[in-house]
Amino acid sequence: MLARGFVRLTAFVLLMLAAAHAFAADADPDPADWPAVLEEARGQTVYWYAWGGAQNINDYISWVGERVSDEYGVTLEQVKVSETASLVTRVLSEKQAGRNDGGAVDLVWINGENFKAMKEAGLLLPYSWSTSLPNYALTDFENKPVLSRDFTEPVDGLESPWGTAQFTFYCDSASLPEPPRNLDALKAYIHAHPGRFTYAAPPNFIGTTFLKQVLLGLADDRSILSRPVDEADFDKVTAPLWAWLDDVTPDLWRSGAVYAADTTQLKTLLADDEIDIAMTFNPGEASSAISEGILPDTVRSFVLDYGSIGNAHFVAIPFNANAKAGAMVVANFLLSPEAQARKADESLWGDPTVLAYAKLDADGKARFDMLQRGLATLGPDESGAVLNEPDSSWTNAIEAEWARRFGAAR
Repeated sequence: MLARGFVRLTAFVLLMLAAAHAFAADADPDPADWPAVLEEARGQTVYWYAWGGAQNINDYISWVGERVSDEYGVTLEQVKVSETASLVTRVLSEKQAGRNDGGAVDLVWINGENFKAMKEAGLLLPYSWSTSLPNYALTDFENKPVLSRDFTEPVDGLESPWGTAQFTFYCDSASLPEPPRNLDALKAYIHAHPGRFTYAAPPNFIGTTFLKQVLLGLADDRSILSRPVDEADFDKVTAPLWAWLDDVTPDLWRSGAVYAADTTQLKTLLADDEIDIAMTFNPGEASSAISEGILPDTVRSFVLDYGSIGNAHFVAIPFNANAKAGAMVVANFLLSPEAQARKADESLWGDPTVLAYAKLDADGKARFDMLQRGLATLGPDESGAVLNEPDSSWTNAIEAEWARRFGAAR
C-alpha cells in the first residue's frame, strides 16, 4: 500500500514538474534574466514593422539586421509601412480573432497616439520589459522626460526609447537668407511667394505635427492641450488654427489641391526647387541630405521663435509576437553606444541619441566624440525651446477635422 502510494506521489510530482516546465517554456521572456533571453532569441526571425519612407533609415535598419545576426543569431526582417496606424489595426484584428501567439508583428516603431491606442487596447506585452534591458541603464531617463512619457502618456516600460526628435524647418540660405521665424512672418511669406510652401497631408506624422506646431503658436492657453481633448472646447481651441490655414491654403504649392506625402517628398520638392521651405522631425536631416548630395551645402535649418515640438520615438512588442526574445535583443542593441552613435552620424542618419554621455564608458564616449555637427544642424544655443506634445487624444481629433476641411482637395 505504501509502495503504491509512493508511486502515485512520485507520478504526481513528476506531472507537476512537467507542467511547470511547460509553463516556463511558454512564459514571456524576462529581460532581467538576460542570458536566458539571448539563448531563446538565437535562431529567431524578428519582423519589424517600421516606416520605410527614407532610404537612409532603411539602410540603417539593414545594418542593425547584420549586427544582430552576427552577434546574436537573430534574423531581422523590416516590413516597410507608410502609416503606423495600419499595423495597429492588424494587431487588433489578430486579438479579436483570438490569435494570442504566433502574431505577424514582432516589433513596431511607434509613439504618440498609436502607442496609446495599443496600450489601451491591450495590444502590447502586458508587463514592464524595456526598463530591464541591460542598455536601458545608459539612457538619459533622469533628464529627458520624453523617454518616460510619450505624448503625455506614461510609457510604463511598455516600449523602449530609440531616438529623440525636434520639429525643424530648413531652407536654402542662398535664396532665403532670412527665413520666417514666427507664424505671422510665415503667413506673409506664403502670400508673397505663392506655390512655394506646403506641408505633408495628415495623418502623415510630419503633417500632423505641423498643424500642432501652428496650434501651439496660436493658442491662448497651451496648458489646455496637455489635457485630453474631451476636457476642452475643441472648436474654440482650434479655431485659430483653421483660420490660419484657411488664409494660407490658396497660396500653397499647387494651390492646396495636393499636399506632400511625407518628409522625403518635402526634401525632394526643396531639392527640385519647387518649394522654398521643408520641415522634418530630425534636426540632422538637412545635414544628412547635404552629405548624400541631395541638397546643396547652402541649406540651413531654423526653428520658430516660440519654440518647436520635441518628442521621442520608441519600439514596442505586441502581446502576441512570435519572436519576443528576439525583439528584446533588437531593442537592446538599438540602445547600444555603437548603434546610437551610428544613428547620430549625420552622414548616415543624424537622429539624436537617447543615451546619457556621462554614463558611457571610454569606448562609448569615443564613438560620440568622433561625430561632427553638419553644416545645416543647429547648435544647442540655436535650437530654441522644446515644446511638449499635446495629449495624444488631440492628434486624431485634429486629423479628422483637417480631413473634413481640407482632405477633399487631396
